[in-house]
Amino acid sequence: MTSRSLFATPLYEASLAGEKGFDVFIDDLHDACIAVAEDDEAGQAWAERKGYLGYTSYASLDDLPQRDSLFAELKKKLDKHVAAFAKELRFDLAGGKLVMDSFWINILDPGGQHTGHIHPHSVISGTVYVTIPAGASALKFEDPRLPMMMAAPTRQDDAPENLQPFVYVQPEPGTILMWESWLRHEVTPNQAEEQRISVSFNYAWR
Repeated sequence: MTSRSLFATPLYEASLAGEKGFDVFIDDLHDACIAVAEDDEAGQAWAERKGYLGYTSYASLDDLPQRDSLFAELKKKLDKHVAAFAKELRFDLAGGKLVMDSFWINILDPGGQHTGHIHPHSVISGTVYVTIPAGASALKFEDPRLPMMMAAPTRQDDAPENLQPFVYVQPEPGTILMWESWLRHEVTPNQAEEQRISVSFNYAWR
């Protein structure tokens, strides 16, 4: 008797940490995120209206690469990683290409979180982590089959990762995580005493 896994849900993980000049780049990126947040009154107001404990430029800015060359450099790095992930996923782009269509900053204050969601109208989504203090939030992924499992028993605690209903990934500064945009995920509460800073993105097929 044999069994095999079908319908896999890939998670792409890489790191900028091994690149030349990483320490300076990630520190400068931290400062750039803070500077944008301090100047973006519309983003601050949106976060306050939505009860977002911290700051996000998601609904206020769409020009990060034009605002600071650091974000333009980061976009170039992410373009390469997205191309590698698309190749791994064996996407047939039929002459088109995956293009970054949104790029935003997330700053979570202590206690802040981002509840479960997906990224509609995109193909690949992801996050690069800038500042991850001790105790900072993990990224929680949900098995997309859960709605069909009404009568299924729970999994054993020691079940392998690919059988768990939820998987928690704890990033470090420089970590890049990417997944197909339909995969539901959430940011668990930030239990650190400092801000957790990341930059998220979506790529669409054009």
